[in-house]
Amino acid sequence: MHPAIAALCARAARQNLPLLGCVDPYDDTVFNRSQLAVLVPELRDLADGSPTDEAGAVHEILALTAQVERKAHRYLVFNGD
Repeated sequence: MHPAIAALCARAARQNLPLLGCVDPYDDTVFNRSQLAVLVPELRDLADGSPTDEAGAVHEILALTAQVERKAHRYLVFNGD
């Protein structure tokens, strides 16, 4: 888990992004393969102009989305507190 994920999700929430902005820091948030069609562009948009630590978090999450897209019945899960 990248230490800047919480800051990245908070910034997404301030920008009213529909998926990453709704990641719950206190509970699990799960995205399926079809939701990645919205989530991946959100991540790419956030990567532009992000501080270095948040950009690193974006790249780690994008690597995980690639794994979810490669195989069926996979989900991207953000584990809350």
